[in-house]
Amino acid sequence: MALVARSDEQALAELYHRFGRLAYGLAFRILRDDALAQDAVQEAFLGVWRAAGRFTAERAKPSTWLLTLVHRRAVDLVRREERRRTEPLQPETEPLGTEAADEAELATQRQTIREALRQLPAEQREAIELAYYGGYTQSELAERLGQPLGTIKSRMFTGLARLREHLGEDARARVGPA
Repeated sequence: MALVARSDEQALAELYHRFGRLAYGLAFRILRDDALAQDAVQEAFLGVWRAAGRFTAERAKPSTWLLTLVHRRAVDLVRREERRRTEPLQPETEPLGTEAADEAELATQRQTIREALRQLPAEQREAIELAYYGGYTQSELAERLGQPLGTIKSRMFTGLARLREHLGEDARARVGPA
């Protein structure tokens, strides 16, 4: 793991050679999907590559640490897929003619929110857009952006607070409570 921490690609390849099949098996048992399992393993090894310097041999074996990363990533993917498959139910008894008005109101709200997002610092805007429009969890964002989870949480919290300020009194309905 020390060699991986020093950006030794051969050491990472050896780690993959030794544990890749085991990592894939774990991911597949959780995800039951070949492509998602491969994604989980790839992202876990990318996480190893990025965070190998933080690995502490006294706390765990390299295989244990790697499999923990694979497990966490696979569970994150399960949650993401469940969110994407779940669609809110639409009431079927809506009066005729209100759909166009609702669409116009939604378009106005979307434009207002986009304008408020543009006023945020780039890091906060990126985190919020990826979370709300991309469907990523805060853990996924931390991994994707290569930032600590606490940093992502802080960016989201501060960014949402600023959005509420920009949007005014009715912001709680659009952005959520503080």
